[in-house]
Amino acid sequence: MCLTVFRKSARARWAEHVSTRKFTLDSRRSIVLGMCRQLLAGYCIRAATASRLPPRLPARPKHRSTTPTQTPPVTTTAVEKQKRGHSTGTAPLAMPDLAHHARYGGTPAPPHTGIAAMSRLGEARRAAAATGRALLLALVLLLPAARSSAQPVVTDVFPAAEYAARRAKVMTAIGDAVAILQGTTERPGEQPLRQGNQFHYLSGVVAPRALLVIDGRAKRSTLYLEPETERRVQVMFGPLIEPGDSAARATGMDAVLAREEFANAVAELAREGRTIYTPFRPEVLGSASAGDVVKLAKATREDPWDGRISRVESFIAHLRERAPSSGIRDLDPILDTLRATKSPREIAVIREATRITGLGIIEAMRDARPGMYEYELQADAEYVFKKHGSYGPAYFALVATGRNTFYTHYHKNTARLQDGDLVQFDYAPDYRNYTSDVTRVFPANGKFTPRQRELYTIYLRLYQALMTSIRVHATPREIVADAVVKMDSIMSSYRFTDPRIQDAAARFVERYRKSEPRALGHTIGMEVHDVRLPTPTLESGQLFTIEPQMTIPEEHIGIRLEDVILITDTGYENLSAFVPVEIEDIERAMAGPGLSDALLRVPARR
Repeated sequence: MCLTVFRKSARARWAEHVSTRKFTLDSRRSIVLGMCRQLLAGYCIRAATASRLPPRLPARPKHRSTTPTQTPPVTTTAVEKQKRGHSTGTAPLAMPDLAHHARYGGTPAPPHTGIAAMSRLGEARRAAAATGRALLLALVLLLPAARSSAQPVVTDVFPAAEYAARRAKVMTAIGDAVAILQGTTERPGEQPLRQGNQFHYLSGVVAPRALLVIDGRAKRSTLYLEPETERRVQVMFGPLIEPGDSAARATGMDAVLAREEFANAVAELAREGRTIYTPFRPEVLGSASAGDVVKLAKATREDPWDGRISRVESFIAHLRERAPSSGIRDLDPILDTLRATKSPREIAVIREATRITGLGIIEAMRDARPGMYEYELQADAEYVFKKHGSYGPAYFALVATGRNTFYTHYHKNTARLQDGDLVQFDYAPDYRNYTSDVTRVFPANGKFTPRQRELYTIYLRLYQALMTSIRVHATPREIVADAVVKMDSIMSSYRFTDPRIQDAAARFVERYRKSEPRALGHTIGMEVHDVRLPTPTLESGQLFTIEPQMTIPEEHIGIRLEDVILITDTGYENLSAFVPVEIEDIERAMAGPGLSDALLRVPARR
C-alpha cells in the first residue's frame, strides 16, 4: 500500500512539475528529496513487518550435487549477460535483503520450514526489494541535481571574500548612491565567453547579460541572472549559475535574483531619486584595453555610414529614461583607482602570467631557425599559453624579423626568417583575466654576429641603466634624470666600431635627456595597457613595463626589450628577469631543441 501511494504521489508531483515547466534545479531537488522521504517511510514499515516474520531459509548452494561427482558450473555467455542487463566481466548488482538485515544485521539465519511462513517471507522480501529499487532510483535522480548545484561559471581566480572586499570599497566611495554594472553578452557563435573587466573585477561571475547592483546605503550586493533552461544545463553545457540561494553562496552576493526583477529595482531607485553610478566606458574583453574600445566606439558613432551608439551608451540612456530624477555618474574613475594598486592575490596571478609569457618566449627562441615563418614562432608561444591554462592571447602577437623590427606594433607575422636576421618577439597570454607583457630579441640562426653584438649590447646597457634607477616613492622624472647620468657614463666608455650604431645610441640617450615623462612605460593588469597610476610617485603594489626602442632608420631596423616591473616597499622586482636577456644566455637557450623537432610527420611513401 505504501509503495502504491508513493507511486501515485510522485507521479502527480512530477506531472505538475512538467506541466508548469518549473525546470529549476532547486525544484527538482525538492521533488526528489520528497520521494526519498516517502520511500524511507515505506522502508521502515516493511522493516517492522519483516521483524515479525520467521527468519529466511539459508541460501541455496550455487551448484547442487546429486552424486559424489560434482557437476561443472553452468556458465553464462557475455551476450546473455547483456540481455539480462549485466555488464560483462563483472558480477551483477544484487539488491540487499532488507528484511533479513533489518532483523539479523547480517547474521546467518537458522533453518526454518513452513509453506505459509515462506510465502509471507517472500512477499515481504519482494516488497522490500521493490522499495530498495525505488530508493536507488530516487538517489540516482538526485545525483545530477547535486552535481548541477556546483557553480563552475563563478571563476576561482580569487575567493568570494576578495570580490566582496572590492565591492565594500565601492560602497564606501559612492556613499548613499547605488552602483549598477552590466555584464557582457553572449558571443556571436561558437566562441568562449569572457566577462568584461569592470564587471569581473567586482564579481568574478562569467554569465551572459548579468547585472550587478551595489547599494551603498544598504551595504548589499545583488546579482541578477537570466534563468537557465533544463536543456542547456542537462544536455548542452553542463552546470550553469542560476538565480537562487546556492548562487548567492557561491558568489558571496547577498542575493541572486532573476534578471526580470531588475526593472523593479530600478523603479524603486527612481521613486527614491537615488544617484546611480555606472561605467561610462565600453566593456573591455580579451585582447583589448580601455583606450581601444573607447576609440572604436567613437569611430563607430562618427561614421556616417554607421552611427551606432555603444552598448554602454544605450544602457545609460535606458537608466535615464527609467529613473529621470536620479543623477547618473561615471563609476569608471572609482574602479580605476581601485584597480591601479594590485592586491597580493592579483600580483600572484600576474606573476604566473609573466612566467607563462617567459616560457612561451623561450620556446620561440629554441625553435627559431632561418626558413621558418614568424607565425610559426607565434604558434610555439600559443602552445605554451594553452598548456598552462590561459584563456587566449592578451594582444596580437608582435613577431617581427629583419626590417619588420622597425615597427613597434607589426603583427602580420607572415615574413620568413632569414639567416642574419634579428627577431623581436612580444607576446603574452590572457591568464585568468590578467595579462603580462614581455619582449625579447634574438638572432634567427641562434648566434649573434659581431655587429649585432655591438648593437644589442649598447642597447641592453642603456636599458639596464633605466631599470636600475627605478625606486619606490620617486617620480618618473626623477628616475629618468638618474638614468641619464648612468647612460652618459656608459656611452663614454663603450667601444663603438659602427657610426650608425653610435648615432642610434646617442639619439636614444638624448630622447630621455629632453623628456619630461609622467610614466616610465604602460601599466599592466586586467588589460595590457591597464588603468593609469593614481599617484605621481611610484608606490608599492603598482605594476608597469618599460620598453624603450632604439632604431637605425637608414636600415629600417629597431630593437626593443620589455620587462614587467613590480614596485615593492624597498624598491622594485623584475618579474620577467628569468627570461634570457644577456647574449650568452640567449645563445645557450637557442642551442636546445625546439617544438618543431618533436612534431609528428607523415612518413614519405615508398
